[in-house]
Amino acid sequence: MSQQSGTGFLSVLMSVIAGIFGVQGHKNYERDFTKGTFISFLIIGVILVALMVVTLMMLVKWLTGY
Repeated sequence: MSQQSGTGFLSVLMSVIAGIFGVQGHKNYERDFTKGTFISFLIIGVILVALMVVTLMMLVKWLTGY
């Protein structure tokens, strides 16, 4: 997987992060759907959402003292 194709790990990671926050540009959106593979976006998306949920749970636990 090379960075030249636009579907390297960093490219997929940045696209998933942008998609989570709703700021994905149209150019990147088209690139992802033409060159990217569904499974790479799915795996990174699930991992990022799980990390976000765990982080929020830990933050709430820390703030409430429980």
